[in-house]
Amino acid sequence: MPRLVDVPGYVRFWTASAISSFGSQITGLALQILTAVTLSASATEVGLVSAARWAPYLLFGLVAGVLVDRCRRKPVMVAMDLGRAVLLGAIPLLYALDRLSIAALCACVFAFGLLCLFFEAANHSYVPQLVPKELLNAGYARLGQADAAAGSTGPLIAGVLIKLVGAPLAVLVDAVSYLASGLLLASVRAHDPVPDRGARRSLVTELREGVAWVYRHRTLASIALTSHLMLLFNTVVSTVFVVFALRELRIGDFGLGVTYACAGLGGVLGGAFSARAARRFDVGAVLIAGRLVAAVGWLPLVLAQRGPWALVSVSLAFFVVSGAISLESPVEMSYRQAVTPERLRGRMNATIRSFNWGMVAIGAPLGGLLADRVGYRFALWVGLSGAMLQALLLAVSRTREARDTDGVEPLVRA
Repeated sequence: MPRLVDVPGYVRFWTASAISSFGSQITGLALQILTAVTLSASATEVGLVSAARWAPYLLFGLVAGVLVDRCRRKPVMVAMDLGRAVLLGAIPLLYALDRLSIAALCACVFAFGLLCLFFEAANHSYVPQLVPKELLNAGYARLGQADAAAGSTGPLIAGVLIKLVGAPLAVLVDAVSYLASGLLLASVRAHDPVPDRGARRSLVTELREGVAWVYRHRTLASIALTSHLMLLFNTVVSTVFVVFALRELRIGDFGLGVTYACAGLGGVLGGAFSARAARRFDVGAVLIAGRLVAAVGWLPLVLAQRGPWALVSVSLAFFVVSGAISLESPVEMSYRQAVTPERLRGRMNATIRSFNWGMVAIGAPLGGLLADRVGYRFALWVGLSGAMLQALLLAVSRTREARDTDGVEPLVRA
């Protein structure tokens, strides 16, 4: 069997992903500190900034899938990377000019999210063109491990960087990372065919075809619908966590960095065992087990109290949740590509991701409102309960029948 390092273009593709993931970890923490501390935002405003990042997925995700399926994927990825570099560079500039407000930050983050939407629809559909089918799960797992490795070190470095230069300037690191990623992707030489223009139909027809493929599929439907719920309730938890940790648990900026670093470490370990779990167990079993463990994993955070054990509790929660998600996510991703025709992959990926991240746009302000109106801990319990609900729904669905031997089924017309 060939190795991933021998696949033409994969190492550069992986390196580009790792660089941008590292920068994104820095920006993730920097934007949270910038919003909650520098701009003195309430929990609701923190949620609104987070919602702006993911709202494009809900508004334009389905259209993005159709458009990406009509284009060569690599040029889309390169253009989106360069555009993201420019947008992130605008945030410290606005701060320097004393023009950075919650509204301005939301606008920048919204535009950034729109570019991320198109990039990801092209990126996930490009991997099966780059990597042979027998290495597809390993290819996604290595990409997931790169994300997790960045997550284990990026937040700690971000905490130091933010203290040295401030949150606005720390965002510049991510801008540079996207520039480097775009240049690396441009140098990848791999199969990227021009889609058949003669097969095009109206945008609405192609859009409906992609939606029908996902939500009428024997196993993809339950996987997609429960993943939407998972993102909704996980976002409630992760949004409330920022203000809960800073204002009630008092773990500080560095404590946030340590927590996210533990999440990254869990992600590295989960990704490392993903391919092994896929070989030993059926796809359905891995997905269901991963979702259940990830839901229960939030419990130490929900029960955390201010004191010397606060940081240990929240770090353990993020470690377990990230590890479980990183274990099942590559298995889900490779399964989705394997059972979907190549011409529908862009639409399939964009459909699922648009509603997934659209749930983030709903869950973030919802978590903030629950925290402000009722209380932090109530909002956290709502998030944990919802996460358990989606895991149990997946466990009783036809996802139990999913196997790695499943192939492309006949297309169901919308």
